[in-house]
Amino acid sequence: MVNLITGPRGSGKTQQMIELANEKVKTSNGNVVLIKKSHKDTYTVDFNIRAIRMADYPDILTLEEFVGFLYGMVAGNHDIEVIFIDSVLKQANITLESLPAFLQKLNKISSENNIDFYLSVSAEKNDIPDVDSYTVLN
Repeated sequence: MVNLITGPRGSGKTQQMIELANEKVKTSNGNVVLIKKSHKDTYTVDFNIRAIRMADYPDILTLEEFVGFLYGMVAGNHDIEVIFIDSVLKQANITLESLPAFLQKLNKISSENNIDFYLSVSAEKNDIPDVDSYTVLN
């Protein structure tokens, strides 16, 4: 399942994601992953959550490369249950226009591997194309 947390910049989406990740790791039998552009604002992330800083992977520049990165992560660890992607529009070259294609790819990864995705998007729900197919948490 793909879930979205939407809202304008500075509306608390990152903190909401971290709180949700901290709750998920308590009840998860597998691994919980948090992907962020940097380690900023991660001091409250539970130690058991795998935090990935995309700034450590500067050659991942396109939506396709980012999806490949996710597939590689899943292939290398079959115990991943939940992946949180903070500020998805800051990852690779993902834009509001390309977001629906990206969400379709995540939906495929989710259904093939039984992984839940949570993404924060710095945009209002009404500004996101084809958002009605996904769960919006706020």
